[in-house]
Amino acid sequence: MATITVFDQNKTEAGQVTLAPEVFEVEARPEILNLVVRAQMAAKRAGTHQTKTRAFVSGGGNKPWKQKGTGRARSGSNRSPIWRGGAIVFGPQPRDYSFKVNSKVRALALKMALSSRLAADNLMVVKAIELPEAKTKHFAKVAGALGLSKALIVAPEENETLTRSARNIPGLTLTTPDRLSVLEVLRHKQLVLLEGAVSPVQARFEKKGA
Repeated sequence: MATITVFDQNKTEAGQVTLAPEVFEVEARPEILNLVVRAQMAAKRAGTHQTKTRAFVSGGGNKPWKQKGTGRARSGSNRSPIWRGGAIVFGPQPRDYSFKVNSKVRALALKMALSSRLAADNLMVVKAIELPEAKTKHFAKVAGALGLSKALIVAPEENETLTRSARNIPGLTLTTPDRLSVLEVLRHKQLVLLEGAVSPVQARFEKKGA
């Protein structure tokens, strides 16, 4: 069972918190992380690409020239795929790129991602972040004090002040326990949990029975 230090927003020690080993001490398996990350990235693809087949290219209603006697190769339409301005053969068509991954596998992958940040000493628990107003400069000052560069910050719930203050700082992403994903955790080198978010993060896995 891992017990780590809790810091305040000035990086002064403010206590300790115990993290559940079944969530934060899971051995990482690259093949599972890879599968879930690919599934999440595939689900983001629009799949709206489309090329025109002969059925959709306008023109080409008349035979360009007679079948015989011209010395040219026979042709039935100037919108054939072999003609300039013609149709596309086997081009991309609209499709859904997403594929299903078992919910228990997704939960396991998220545990592995969280555990990897703790194992690499890149997980920090901060008591709270309180700002006088929603200004980028205030959040940047806190990020500098905590030594954050490319970090995913998990707040216990939506906070308009924090969201507006952090959104213009490159490398920093603010999220909540219910939106936490494997892709976001692995994209950021550092993981910062506000103290109030620790229990909700661990509770996600209790609800799923994972």
